[in-house]
Amino acid sequence: MPFISKIQRQTDYNLIPPSCPIVIDNGASYFRIGWAGESEPRIIFRNIVQRPRHKITGETITIVGDHDPALLKYFDCTRSGPRSAFDNDVVFQFEIMEYILDFAFDRLGADEAPINHPILITECACNPVHSRSKMAELLFETYGVPSIAFGVDAAFSYKYNQKLGNCDRNGLAICSGFTTSHLIPFINGEPVYEACCRTNVGGYHVTNYLKQLLSLKYPHHMQRLTWEKVEDLKMEHCYIALDYASEVRLFQKGAKEAEEKTRCWQLPWTPQPVEEPPSEEEIARKAALKERQGQRLREMAEAKRSSKINELENELKGLEFLIHQLRQVNGNNVQSFFAETGYVSKQEIESAIVKVTQSLRKAKGEQDEVEENPEVSNSEKYTLIDVPDNMLTPEQVKEKKRQLFLKTTSEGRQRAKQKRFEEELERERRNKEDEQRRLENPELYLEQLRAKYKDLSEKVDQRKRQKTNGNNGNENVSGGVGRGERLNAAQKERMRLLTTAAFDRGKGEDTFGIKDEDWQLYKKMSKDNDDEDEGPNEDEVELARVASKLREIDPSFFPKSDASSSGTEHPRLRPLTKEDFQILIGVERFRCPEILFNPNLIGIEQAGLDEMAGVSIRRLRSKSLSLEVSDGLTNSILIMGGSCLYPGMSERLEAGIRMIRPCGTAIRIIKASDAVLDAWLGAALFASTVHFQRQVFNRTDYYEKGEDWLRRYQLKYTF
Repeated sequence: MPFISKIQRQTDYNLIPPSCPIVIDNGASYFRIGWAGESEPRIIFRNIVQRPRHKITGETITIVGDHDPALLKYFDCTRSGPRSAFDNDVVFQFEIMEYILDFAFDRLGADEAPINHPILITECACNPVHSRSKMAELLFETYGVPSIAFGVDAAFSYKYNQKLGNCDRNGLAICSGFTTSHLIPFINGEPVYEACCRTNVGGYHVTNYLKQLLSLKYPHHMQRLTWEKVEDLKMEHCYIALDYASEVRLFQKGAKEAEEKTRCWQLPWTPQPVEEPPSEEEIARKAALKERQGQRLREMAEAKRSSKINELENELKGLEFLIHQLRQVNGNNVQSFFAETGYVSKQEIESAIVKVTQSLRKAKGEQDEVEENPEVSNSEKYTLIDVPDNMLTPEQVKEKKRQLFLKTTSEGRQRAKQKRFEEELERERRNKEDEQRRLENPELYLEQLRAKYKDLSEKVDQRKRQKTNGNNGNENVSGGVGRGERLNAAQKERMRLLTTAAFDRGKGEDTFGIKDEDWQLYKKMSKDNDDEDEGPNEDEVELARVASKLREIDPSFFPKSDASSSGTEHPRLRPLTKEDFQILIGVERFRCPEILFNPNLIGIEQAGLDEMAGVSIRRLRSKSLSLEVSDGLTNSILIMGGSCLYPGMSERLEAGIRMIRPCGTAIRIIKASDAVLDAWLGAALFASTVHFQRQVFNRTDYYEKGEDWLRRYQLKYTF
């Protein structure tokens, strides 16, 4: 609808005479308000209220109808969901209803109370007296309206279509709304509410059911399946199946016709950019840039090295100058000389000279003389190792132990270094042999690698199974694996030693730990001495080496992981494609609207739209209605409401009613001229007649007669 400023709305409102009624179609889904006699309502909006908070200030505002998406930048609309004043098509939240009426009257131009116009407002069939009384109280007390009239929306729609010549005076009105569906029989142009039926199933349940099915089918796209979008998908793609069972079988078979009926909703998707190989100019540019960066780093390193060499040379000269001065100092002045220089003895200065000299040679890249002759350096460094303890002082004995520890550690590092060097040589030799065999016969080499990988993986898996389950092929009587069969050799030896130590301890005094041999036994009993837990064995190392080789030469090779060895494989990741962002709507197109005829699909044990017709006709017969009149009702069945807009609704309703009516009964399904607006149009047409003024009740009647009079109030639909 075009935007109208507030000043223009107030001007239009003031031009309307006070005798012109205001017509309100208070539906559970949409609220429509306008003036009597007009061809369309002035204001239409969603009949909901939201109260979001400001993201910064925390201020709460009231939004009536659909919120503007621009508000999401400033207000948090996720924590405050839409609230409706209705419960199964009956108004029960009048605080929310007041917000809605305030908004409607403001948009109509009535910015201040009282509202000096009569009100005609619609309600559902058989509306409770309490709801009608509260609505009258709200309009009289809050807005000060002069008079009110209540009418049923389905009755207004039927009378409007009857005036257009679409339906007869005797007939059935089926109104499938947002939360409920009603069936009202008409006899001689007047509704018979004693025989009407209601089912608590409507468009809300269809949308909710479709949303549930799509969320279960595409759980990774649940954020895209908003209520508004699912509502649009329902109105655009859903239809009523003439035969639900045969339609389901059609989709189960996966026939071509089922594929043609399937609809696709393509979500926004951006393909991943394909990386093009760099051009020769780009490669040359990157190489030149890398060379410049390397040259710059080399220059920085050389400058840092030169600075360090200069510092070390200056420090060495200073130490040599101190030694030269020390030689010229008399014996009595040596202590004062050391106090001034900060050193304790001549040996400390000489040790500092040795350290600085070694650092200087290392900075210059020269080989250390100590490494060239390690035997001489060790003999000079560890002078107390070969001297007996009885010839040494207690301080020298401590120094001997320290030298022995340093020598043992140094020799261990040398052995480890030599072992690593030999392993590196062996690895290079093996790689050369493998490369030579690969070049001679690539196919045979690849086949041998795969076979070797298979054998090694089986050995490793068997070893892991034995370690965890102890499945060595020896089973006990019960079919399980005993504790002893799960232990390896080291663990069995540890258990034997623990048992022996416990047995010896019970014989007498506990003397374990006095002798040094006891600690050797303790080391054997320690769990840390278990060779099985030290790390990967030779088979695992070789398996890793073979797997790395296979990855290099075989692109299709996918190594086993720990999970795959136990029976489950990790799924291979693939890039997302356009099909991953498609939502296919197939069987859901007719499965969701089917709940209008079979509410038990969603757990509601009530009658469907076709069964309601039979129930209503049986109720009319109980009132001594003639057989001819009751049979003639099916010749004029008017369907209205937003849930009657599905394709195939008329055909399915006719087929369902034909199954419960006698053979040869005339059945005619008529669609309303406007299934959504006919209720308001019929009410606006009725409010413009003189019959409306005779059937309203004013404020005086309300205060004098009260709620009991509202209980007996019933509008006569005379156009």
